[in-house]
Amino acid sequence: MGRQKRRLALAKHRTIRNVILILLALAALFFLVVVPWFFINIITTRKFHFHDPNDGKTPQSFGLDYTAIEFHSSDGILLKGWYVPAGPDARGTIIYCHGQNRTRVEMLPMEVFGHSLGYNGLLFDFRHSGKSGGKMGTLGYKERLDVIAAVHYALDREKAARPIVLWGVSMGASAALMAAADTPDAAAVISDSSFLSFRQVIVHHAHLFFHLPSFPIVDEAIYGAAWRAGFWPSDFDLRKAIERINPRPVLFIAVKGDKRITPDVARELDSHSTSPKKALIVLPGRRHGEGFRSGNELYEQAVKKFLSSLSG
Repeated sequence: MGRQKRRLALAKHRTIRNVILILLALAALFFLVVVPWFFINIITTRKFHFHDPNDGKTPQSFGLDYTAIEFHSSDGILLKGWYVPAGPDARGTIIYCHGQNRTRVEMLPMEVFGHSLGYNGLLFDFRHSGKSGGKMGTLGYKERLDVIAAVHYALDREKAARPIVLWGVSMGASAALMAAADTPDAAAVISDSSFLSFRQVIVHHAHLFFHLPSFPIVDEAIYGAAWRAGFWPSDFDLRKAIERINPRPVLFIAVKGDKRITPDVARELDSHSTSPKKALIVLPGRRHGEGFRSGNELYEQAVKKFLSSLSG
């Protein structure tokens, strides 16, 4: 009887041990595979559109004539947008670049203001956004190709006036900076709430919203998303882009209470610019990318002064 009890106790112990090992393996699988893959999908393939008060509107809604356009990025993605001419005496051309989970309508208020200053405007949906094609987004790295394609379309098809200015918000600002680093056709950039780097923005948001440390889950997501999109995380660094843009000018814009992209990011990017015409403004507000609304008068004054300096 004693031996049988010991055998039963040993079998029970082994069963409990095996169950614990299986549970630990499932937990490891969940946290080291499922959770990172969830974040990778959010970064690259999730398609969501934040409501915008201008949804359904076009430039004509603001009294502006426009042409519906389409063109292809250098890697074959079909992009759709609007071209808004300012007339034969246009002072230049602005390419408007919207943020993550947004569409070109986000940039309509900026276009209306830019048009009032005498600039042609080109608004378009990034890949994997709005009415454009593409099955994957990359937070701005591949989107830089979309910006460059928009520049080429404006110059080659519309014979648009120079200088070409890239004006972007959040992801659009990061894509604009990356694009300007790759093409000399961009004379200047208005960078509203750009992040610092691919790694920094993911680590910061994971901590801000989920209280996660970077190791190991977030690091897996960073490298997995970059691998899936076909680049190396260190290649997507806006500080390096600024150094390649030099000495062309950049207007850096931040919102004082923005916890997602703090003003310190704009200050650090500004520190890498050597242009004598660069500028930095921190606007009142609390929400990410709301500067054009929350600090409209100051924002417009800064843009007007910056654009005027390009011809000086």
